Amino acid sequence: MTCQIRTVVLYGKQPGQVEILPFTPGKLSIVTGDSRTGKTSIATITDYCLGSGGYPVKAGVVRDYVQVYALQLVAGERQLFTARPASSSTTAAPRLCLQFQPVGSPPPTLDELEFTVPVDVARNVITDFCGIDRSVRIPTRGSVISPSIRHALFFCFQGQNEFANPEHLFHAQGQEWRPSAIRETLPYFLGAVDPAQAELTARLKAARQELKNHEQELVEASRRAPAPGMARALVTEAIQAQLLPPRAEEPDLPTALALLSDALEPSPQQIFDDPPSEDPLALLEREREHLRTEHNRVRARVSNLKALLADSTDYMGAARDQHDRLASLDLFTIRPDDPDQAACPLCASPVTAAHETATLIRRDLARLDADVAFVSDDTARTRVLIEEAQAQQREINAALARNGQAQQELAASMRQTATLPTQALRVANVQGRISLYLETAAHAQAAPAVPDRTPALTQVIGELEDALGDDTQADRLASFLSRINQKITAKARALRLEHSEHPIRLDLAKLTVIADTPRGPVPLNEMGSGENWLGYHLATLLSLHEWCTEQGRPLPRFLILDQPSQVYFPSDYDGNAPELYGRDRNTLLRAYQVIADTVERLAPGFQVIVIEHADLDGEPFRSSVVRRWRGSHTGLVPSDWINTAG
Repeated sequence: MTCQIRTVVLYGKQPGQVEILPFTPGKLSIVTGDSRTGKTSIATITDYCLGSGGYPVKAGVVRDYVQVYALQLVAGERQLFTARPASSSTTAAPRLCLQFQPVGSPPPTLDELEFTVPVDVARNVITDFCGIDRSVRIPTRGSVISPSIRHALFFCFQGQNEFANPEHLFHAQGQEWRPSAIRETLPYFLGAVDPAQAELTARLKAARQELKNHEQELVEASRRAPAPGMARALVTEAIQAQLLPPRAEEPDLPTALALLSDALEPSPQQIFDDPPSEDPLALLEREREHLRTEHNRVRARVSNLKALLADSTDYMGAARDQHDRLASLDLFTIRPDDPDQAACPLCASPVTAAHETATLIRRDLARLDADVAFVSDDTARTRVLIEEAQAQQREINAALARNGQAQQELAASMRQTATLPTQALRVANVQGRISLYLETAAHAQAAPAVPDRTPALTQVIGELEDALGDDTQADRLASFLSRINQKITAKARALRLEHSEHPIRLDLAKLTVIADTPRGPVPLNEMGSGENWLGYHLATLLSLHEWCTEQGRPLPRFLILDQPSQVYFPSDYDGNAPELYGRDRNTLLRAYQVIADTVERLAPGFQVIVIEHADLDGEPFRSSVVRRWRGSHTGLVPSDWINTAG
């Protein structure tokens, strides 16, 4: 059993001032009252005492007269007291007071409070108290997160400005980064995330990101290193300027650097043959066409091998399923004295009639075992071939890059030297550019080398992918959402909402509910009427809590609703004037009946606290009211606190 709220406690600024607002776990509790009586502060105080980052308590009477806010939480046979000082600004107090108490203990006095727990530590303690597993690692787009009490509260609050908003289904959904956090953590709270699988997934995501960063690091290092394409182009220019003898083969980078050093100081006695008459740019272009042809061939090979690997994986999965089904039917054993005779597994007596069936089953099992073994070996060989082809692909890409550098450098050089009138000037120009390149190369070679960890990281990624195997989280989540959708649809029909005659589903990607009608899907933001918006918010939140309670999931067992009646009545409605609001009154009572039915069905495992302007005389509203703040000098802050201060 995870936590519910036992009390909300206020400590006033004067000695001895303590106000305790009790709630009954496992019940529907309604606080109704006039405007400006502090009702909404019940929700913001709860948020604040559960480790909010900001100071959500609004300016007004509550801020003016309260020194410390506190909660008492209960979870089974445990009780946790959490208190947090009020703030003189919009900045939240950085430390809390946490005390574990025997269940039923009253709040401590103000003198007994010590605010020594940093807010991040307090969040961890409250998270653990609620049974949320902080060791789970959930990968997100930019990082890896662990579920916490702050994530759980997306599903435990619904503010007065959220009920009537068809664009947002959950608490704080409209704030920065919250939608992503809701999408990533809800599967955990529903039970679709396997901790071991989540850990492997997080490690795989981190390894892929590390590989991506390392590849970028290698690119940056290659940019700083001597450009092999430029070195080759300069060697070609030196040959054209008769500074070097003609060469038949392409030099590697060390050889090119040595040749360029020789080209700076040619011997006066050296007489080289005339440079090749064929255009060096044409040679480079033919080489590039050949490289492109090879690149396309290798790319097609990689694609074919990956398709083969996918087919092998699918076959192995189907074969294993078939093997398991046949193995479950293999009820007949082999008699040790007669290998050809099937025997009963209980008494070992001959079973003649089933002999043929048993033989066929064993034969199929043996064939499947052989097929799986063969395909497994073939899969391993396919992976090796893919790695070899990808390595060849990288080599071709590097050769294409060098070829492009050489073409670019050579074309620029030829344009420049064409403007020089004499051979001496052309030689000097080439030597000057060689000298600049060698100086740059010397500085780059002096920098520490970046070791290539690509093979090791690729191996780690492959091992993690193999360990994960088929990702079953998506299947589990789809299965759970299907059952939750049935609950949402049932509650929508009980509320008599528009489109509820059709299947209703929660779309986790879009964070909304959708009605699947014969005319096509209708999302919440395309449904009219505040009654529909309120009803689908209620149906969704109640269904999620019902699922989590039934499945023992660690979502806090409370739901705080702030003024759901606002879509029907003005803020000063007191339950009278049935001739004006009769239909709306009955509709709202129906909503409260759905809430009460859900709480009763899950009792004592679920608690709903409603903050209301309206004050209805019908059931179940009337019997669920725990505070009625109407008239002068009544509210969350006692009137004598205000009078004493005045």
